[in-house]
Amino acid sequence: MNDTRRAVLDALADGPVAGPALADRLGVSRAAVWKHVEALRDAGFGIESTGEGYVLDAIPEFGGLAVEYGCEAPFEVEYHETLPSTNDRARDLAADGASDVVVLADEQTGGRGRLDRAWSSPPGGVWLSVVCRPALAPSRVSLLTVAASAAACGAVREAGVDARIKWPNDLLVPDPDAERGGRKLAGLLTEMEGEAGRVSWVVLGLGLNANVPADALPADADATSLLVERGGDPVDRRRLVQRFLERFDDLRDDPDAARDAWRDHAATLGQRVRVTLPSETIVGEAVDVTEVGALVVDTGTERRVVHAGDCEHLRPAE
Repeated sequence: MNDTRRAVLDALADGPVAGPALADRLGVSRAAVWKHVEALRDAGFGIESTGEGYVLDAIPEFGGLAVEYGCEAPFEVEYHETLPSTNDRARDLAADGASDVVVLADEQTGGRGRLDRAWSSPPGGVWLSVVCRPALAPSRVSLLTVAASAAACGAVREAGVDARIKWPNDLLVPDPDAERGGRKLAGLLTEMEGEAGRVSWVVLGLGLNANVPADALPADADATSLLVERGGDPVDRRRLVQRFLERFDDLRDDPDAARDAWRDHAATLGQRVRVTLPSETIVGEAVDVTEVGALVVDTGTERRVVHAGDCEHLRPAE
């Protein structure tokens, strides 16, 4: 959202304010004010024309300008009703030089998770990708995944759902009867481009089953949604995305705070786990994460540090 349009919204929220007075306040023409008002109306904002001037009386439920308005984080939001993949679009924007841009969609038709696994992304979810240009070495990019996981979990918990983080990139709602120890609510996918010692860009993708009904969730997985967990009460997706972005912005440049928040929400720490790597399998107790988010597993004979792999929570009997 450009600065003038944001200033128009802020003024109308305190309204009513007459068009000429608003033009004088912003240093633009009356015609420019009218164009901004019409653009905001087209984006779904309810702007009433009264005898005293314009007044803002409704904010869209969802969308790019709706998320930007009132969000205390410096992101521009590009919204699509449907998109094959927000990560694909974000990579294109990153290649064109974008930074601190969020690609947000109501539906994805070609969503994917880690290892190119398919990710169901029906309407009503939160499917987004954040383009960043961090001053990090490639070996430390996983710090952003830690921050994003903690931010997403915190936003979900604020919405009233007891989510936990399963290393490396899933949000679960605890359930001892579920195969993975919980019902999957969300996943994260991090992609990057860079050279030796320097990151060019990072794209952080979040797929979150928000207002997705039970019959639209994958039938072959222990999946859940905020709608299901809230007993059919839809979550405010606009506020949910804002809180995620605000929390992520707070944590992305503070590795200690990000790791502390991750630990606070961790489902994996203290669990007996099996981590499958390309050349071996490690079994033991997950005891910590390192400063860059690697999992520390105590096998009973040694402590192994695992930077990537498929992690399975084992039942106590195993």
